Amino acid sequence: MKNILFLCCLIALSFTGYAQKSSTAKLPEKTAFQTSSPWIPEIDVRSDIAIVYGANDRPGLTFEQRVKSWRDHGYQVNFMTGIAWGDYKDYFLGKWDGKNHLGVGQVTMKGDTIFHGKDMPYIVPDKSFIEYMKTAVVKKVINAGITTIFLEEPEFWARAGYSAGFKEQWQKYYGFPWKPQDASAENTYLSSKLKYHLYYETIKEVSNYAKAYGKSKGLNIKVFIATHSLVNYSSWQIVSPEASLASLPGIDGYIAQVWTGTSREPTFFNGQRKERVFENAFLEYGSVVSMTAPTGRKVFFLTDPIEDWPRDWSDYKRNYQATFTAKLLYPMVADYEVMPWPERIYTHPYKVANSDTKVLIPQYYSTQMQIMVNALNSMPASANRVSGVNGIGVLMSNTLMFQRFPTHNGFEDPQFSNFYGQTLPLIKRGVPVQTVHMENLQYAASLKNVKVLVVSYSNMKPVSAAVHTSLANWVKQGGVLVYCGRDDDPYQSVMEWWNTKGNKFTAPSQHLFKLLNINPTGDEQKFKVGKGTVYVLRQNPKEYVLQAGKDDNYISTVKQAYEKDVKGGELTFKNSLYLERGPYDVVSVLDENADSKPYTIKGPVIDLFDPQLPVLAQKTVNPGEQSLLYVVGRVPNKKQPQVLASASRIYDEKSQTGSYSFVAKSPAKTLNSVRVLLPAQPKETKVTDSAGQNISDVKTSWDASSNTLYMGFANSPDGIRVDIKW
Repeated sequence: MKNILFLCCLIALSFTGYAQKSSTAKLPEKTAFQTSSPWIPEIDVRSDIAIVYGANDRPGLTFEQRVKSWRDHGYQVNFMTGIAWGDYKDYFLGKWDGKNHLGVGQVTMKGDTIFHGKDMPYIVPDKSFIEYMKTAVVKKVINAGITTIFLEEPEFWARAGYSAGFKEQWQKYYGFPWKPQDASAENTYLSSKLKYHLYYETIKEVSNYAKAYGKSKGLNIKVFIATHSLVNYSSWQIVSPEASLASLPGIDGYIAQVWTGTSREPTFFNGQRKERVFENAFLEYGSVVSMTAPTGRKVFFLTDPIEDWPRDWSDYKRNYQATFTAKLLYPMVADYEVMPWPERIYTHPYKVANSDTKVLIPQYYSTQMQIMVNALNSMPASANRVSGVNGIGVLMSNTLMFQRFPTHNGFEDPQFSNFYGQTLPLIKRGVPVQTVHMENLQYAASLKNVKVLVVSYSNMKPVSAAVHTSLANWVKQGGVLVYCGRDDDPYQSVMEWWNTKGNKFTAPSQHLFKLLNINPTGDEQKFKVGKGTVYVLRQNPKEYVLQAGKDDNYISTVKQAYEKDVKGGELTFKNSLYLERGPYDVVSVLDENADSKPYTIKGPVIDLFDPQLPVLAQKTVNPGEQSLLYVVGRVPNKKQPQVLASASRIYDEKSQTGSYSFVAKSPAKTLNSVRVLLPAQPKETKVTDSAGQNISDVKTSWDASSNTLYMGFANSPDGIRVDIKW
């Protein structure tokens, strides 16, 4: 994650006190966490996969011993390392091949190298670095028996591009001498294309090597990319391959690195610049879905209960709930990285904002977090859709990253507002807008459920003429396209396909309009094209959000397109997004909406954002809040005793006439909350530790409305056994 490579302090371990036999049954590959630490009881999260970070040996602890410590406790072990930065001091400082490689760093116009940490520059990848990644990292990891590798954050900063190495790569790629990106918009665009290409090729080579080397050892190696969303990289002015990686046969999937730190980036809406964490997270996760869903690649969604910068715990909790809810509103994804760096979350005292005090995570928050994390172990995929009209799409492209830095000809896009101008006016009215990657338009699934597609070339450009062929065909078959843009930014005339090799269009939209056989000359026009319709709004989308009350025409156009042209029924506006997902209800109530009424869900429901797991007759969610509820009336197998919610993972369930037992495991030094469904109020409850000793400090209460027993006791990674009789 950005600005953090959390290196835990060296821990003296005695594995004999805690070791368990590895399970011979194959676990699902549904939940995971990443860690640079060996196993310790305080971070035994009990997900399916422990992603061991970094291949370095440490004094008294080899990489292989670190891997073994997690395997010995029943985990599948995967591996993750940075592909644009990392703790590769043996490479940077010359130990690997006798040459100092600090010169491979990304360099700004001022001549400064951009570092991720001490002796850890962001890299302009060259042959030596690629060879190092293959032979010193990937080979070592596969030799340790690991078959799934995550390459993290292929990132090239937009403000970089001035190093000697980059200039050499420019000459090789373009066939003419390097040009400084600050001199023109065209230079910036060409610089970004090269940055994009360099990491695309790096990942291609490293993933191909991993597959081939694994095959030579009889192993089937999977390679995933852990990456921020296209929304975030574009906003933060970083270039990364993103969607194009889906075309690589060596890539098996992604982790969507979305968390409070990315989603709290301020945005403009209705003239106000402020944090909109839920809405931003919803768009970030959505952009990863649109990047991966048409290709069938697997994707894990990440959320982090804290973030990289000190805040108070109420801030962490509020924004964790917002991002967590946002990811659950994508029911087609059911695989999760439940947290990064559990050693940071559980064992690292944090300086509380506006204070000199450092404190560990409060137990009420770790309990709530573990309830949420363990819900993910059973969170089902679902064919249900988020409430509201799901047929509105906004087109995205990797080229969104190409126009972000520096400013040319005075053309500004504050806080990435040309993107948010297309999306936030809809989300804020309760329309679950989806994003569509133009790089995936060759897949029929990309536009399968889209009725109205919003397109703008104010902050991105089409990657090929084939994009326009796909869009024109879609419109002619009945789709409605709303084009927003003045086509007045300085990137309209960069050296690209629409103005080279016989094409002489001064703006890429002209090529699209030619295929559609329309000639928009006025400010706003509507055209019938085949069975479909095209609207042309001659405003840049940022104009809809930078000032208050300026999105009415845009919204009314989309509404008319959906209701009149598509004949899709009413485009309803509301202040909530709701999803039924198995026994779970997921809801977010939006603020900055004309409707300020709360959203009410009838019970009995268990509130999973409350560490006490209360059973409520109804739950009221106010504007600006989110909620995750377990609906007791939708419990599968209602006659079967079962744990409905818990701040632990449940093992060894046994149900007999008149009795039910299970074992709960979770990190040491945390408190458990459990809500158990039973056929009758229990007459006897016994709680024992792994040595069979009775635990007396157990809180219990019975809720007759739901036939559930609440239990609270201290957690243990060794397991706490619960025996219930009625």
